[in-house]
Amino acid sequence: MAQVHIGPVERGVRDDKPPDEGRRHLRLVPCPRDAPRAKLWRVLREVLFVAFLFGAYNLGRYLSMGHAGEAFAHAHRLIQLQSQLGLPSEASVQRAALHVPDLAQTANRYYEFVHFPLTALVLLWLMIRRAAQYPKARWALASLTGLALIGHLVFPLAPPRMMPGWIDTGALLGQSVYGPDAQSGLANQFAAMPSLHVGWALMVAVFMIRATRSRWRWLWIAHPVLTFTVVVVTANHYWSDGLIAITLAVPLLIVFRPKQFKPNGRVRRDSAPALLGATDQSAGVVAVASSSSARTR
Repeated sequence: MAQVHIGPVERGVRDDKPPDEGRRHLRLVPCPRDAPRAKLWRVLREVLFVAFLFGAYNLGRYLSMGHAGEAFAHAHRLIQLQSQLGLPSEASVQRAALHVPDLAQTANRYYEFVHFPLTALVLLWLMIRRAAQYPKARWALASLTGLALIGHLVFPLAPPRMMPGWIDTGALLGQSVYGPDAQSGLANQFAAMPSLHVGWALMVAVFMIRATRSRWRWLWIAHPVLTFTVVVVTANHYWSDGLIAITLAVPLLIVFRPKQFKPNGRVRRDSAPALLGATDQSAGVVAVASSSSARTR
């Protein structure tokens, strides 16, 4: 039988390799003096971007002003199509809601004060607290708005509140956000298909669910559900308007999805390298460990 001799193993450092080779350091770069100016320019750039979208929306309004007859004809055909598909009548839902005290007033206020302000606040929060996710959210929202503008121009549609059988709850209760007729006000009142209220609400909910890790984040689902209910109760949109908006928003949310979270459940701070001028800290730890083991072999 062969004998096996067990003896001490000498550990030495390789002389042909510098001791610091293979290490990756977290290098902090001093913040330049013009950083506040760069932040200000970034905010102004986003404001200009939103102003551009608003200008494009107004352009669509003016281009569709002469298509009132076409908008009402589309509305009659859509109502018939929804009936053939077996969708419940929005007028029946509205009549049932009007029997609930103060529900119509609350729906009108939600329609007026939640849609745009909440969307702007979420975008501002993402820009400040989740800088790495903000560009994806902005382009998803802008893409949906662009597609919606094309729909508004190609398929002008009179909303239910302009059709017989529905009640304009805003005008009835003195809470209307529109002018006295279809051609007044800043908004394009024939821009019903698709519903940007529903589309934006869905995107806002998905943005916040992706950007936060609290177990309460799933409550954001209530926002698009409430918004869809509100636009129907207030007779501002048909079922099809919201369903088409959701159909357009879902692929955009997939295409413009941000980077995933770390396995430990923490949000990946992708904005930190850009602000600090540093490399990936976790990669640096791995490199140090591997180089140390190489020297002790």
